[in-house]
Amino acid sequence: MTRAQHDQIPEAALAWHRAGQGAALATVVETWGSAPRQAGSQLAISGTGEMLGSVSGGCVEGAVITEALEALQDRKSRILTFGVSDETAFAAGLACGGTIRVLVEPVGDGPEALPDSLLAALVDARSASRALALVTTPATWTRHLAAPGEDPATDARFKSDRAGMEEDGRFIAVHNPPLRLIVVGAVHIAQPLLTIARTCGYAPTLIDPRAAFGSQSRFPGETILDDWPDEALAALAPDARTAIVTLTHDPKLDDPAIRAALASPAFYLGCLGSKKTHAKRLERLAAAGLSPEQIDRIHAPVGLDIGARTPAEIALSIMAQITHALRT
Repeated sequence: MTRAQHDQIPEAALAWHRAGQGAALATVVETWGSAPRQAGSQLAISGTGEMLGSVSGGCVEGAVITEALEALQDRKSRILTFGVSDETAFAAGLACGGTIRVLVEPVGDGPEALPDSLLAALVDARSASRALALVTTPATWTRHLAAPGEDPATDARFKSDRAGMEEDGRFIAVHNPPLRLIVVGAVHIAQPLLTIARTCGYAPTLIDPRAAFGSQSRFPGETILDDWPDEALAALAPDARTAIVTLTHDPKLDDPAIRAALASPAFYLGCLGSKKTHAKRLERLAAAGLSPEQIDRIHAPVGLDIGARTPAEIALSIMAQITHALRT
């Protein structure tokens, strides 16, 4: 699964380091109040001043970049604190009591630096869509990688998908595989939906056995499967980090996909169609033996009711509903 460019922050740091430019990683380790970015948010900085990512909403980045460039010179990691009393934090939108702590680490050599071997292993795991955590103990500047099943605290953070500090002083940065969005039906709505989903950090896959619909000319660069929807879903094996949307409102295509989706642990299933169309769909699914509990998992008509009319607005409403299902 290909990550969005703005989510390839460790990858950028490793590339800059390997190119001889030097690189540092800045990571939010703790937040209080109205901090704009959550723990685990990252900013990569090259020795030539390039950057990718964000640790706040604005001017804090300037101070972090200055510290990162100094860290590349002295090879020492440090933790910075920005709060309401700091003018830079005030300018960045932390005026309502917000405070953030940011870990800044030079990549490469040095007793306090982030070893490039650890960063490379993390990047390899991300490329292979394997969950992995980077565990840092600032008191000693020791670090190690942890996979699921190796530590209860790390496992809890994998499950919640949240980085953070532990009571024992360790900072656990979890790197789960990207969330997935599987869309059945290469209709007009799917075009903005895939774009919005990718921007939100999802790895999208489009399913449509109709060659005229699911073409690269209509969806350039997207992953398109031309299998029958239930067969494609069986191969994709949706998990608890997967959202599924059916858009054809053709029972021959949607119904097999819906049955396959309801047999999976996918956290969201949304189906396009009017209330009348959905009522008929419910009758067919019940006749096929699906339980009321399974049928209740369907979000239909799909999307939050925001008065959407255009394909782009409908796609926005769908992505908003997916986000609500994920975060609440």
